[in-house]
Amino acid sequence: MTVVLEATVDSELTNFFETQRQRIDASLDVLLEPASEFPTILHESMRYSVFAGGKRVRPILAMATGDALGGPQTAVLKLAACLELIHTYSLIHDDLPAMDNDDFRRGLPTLHKKYGEGVAILAGNALLTLAFKRLSELSAEGVDPTVTLSVIHALASATGTPDGMIAGQVVDLLTAGKDFSESELLYIHRSKTAALIRVSITSAALLCGSPPDVLERMSAFGSSIGLVFQIADDILDVEASFHELGKTAGKDAQAEKATYPARYGIEKSRLLKTEQLDRAMTELEFLDSRAERLRQIAQFIDSRGH
Repeated sequence: MTVVLEATVDSELTNFFETQRQRIDASLDVLLEPASEFPTILHESMRYSVFAGGKRVRPILAMATGDALGGPQTAVLKLAACLELIHTYSLIHDDLPAMDNDDFRRGLPTLHKKYGEGVAILAGNALLTLAFKRLSELSAEGVDPTVTLSVIHALASATGTPDGMIAGQVVDLLTAGKDFSESELLYIHRSKTAALIRVSITSAALLCGSPPDVLERMSAFGSSIGLVFQIADDILDVEASFHELGKTAGKDAQAEKATYPARYGIEKSRLLKTEQLDRAMTELEFLDSRAERLRQIAQFIDSRGH
């Protein structure tokens, strides 16, 4: 009986992910310039990376947050698509020879391998810029300009510095091949990965007009689930194959990156991941059954590192 129930939940969640992914991809297709638009190589390359696959976890978290808090669906969908543009930009730059120097992403050649480093850098820049351009147009979806500004500010903070994705990437680079402290490891993971996951949730909550106490709880949920995501990624890099990852496995250890397994080992990393999942679930208790989808997504994120 339990096995059947779990299989049903897994199947139902898979169907939910696929339905949401299709909605997000349709929105992305509208937000992006056509591949035929001059300069074509730029727009082709942007679309190549955006539509190269991926589960759309960050935008789906935004949409599930909007559903849980009763937000405006059209505006949240546009936000979700913009989050994926920002995430894709980060992957393009992360794969560059000056960063992780990856040849594959999601089983396909990385953008710089297919189009060259110069185009890859500019395509990433263009995706980031386009995301903020489209976010500035949220008023067309009936969003109050003050709320739009708050969303843009939140996303810019999570993307940049001092506690955003770019800052985390810098410390990730600086600590590679060196001894690293526990505080440096936490900073990298909270900034490089968890910040964008957290803001996927909090920016959707802003669109829903959430009061400060709700924003605080959703932010705490996002921070914890962001750490769950990155610890799971660290574990997968040690244990998974190229087929499972869609990219070269074992590169963190090869580059001597600051990771949870490198500092704590696999088993303790799993325990720390479970602790963060428990914290995340606690933060959702105030939503009762309305948070069920968010709980399922959190459990899915956790399961990646088992």
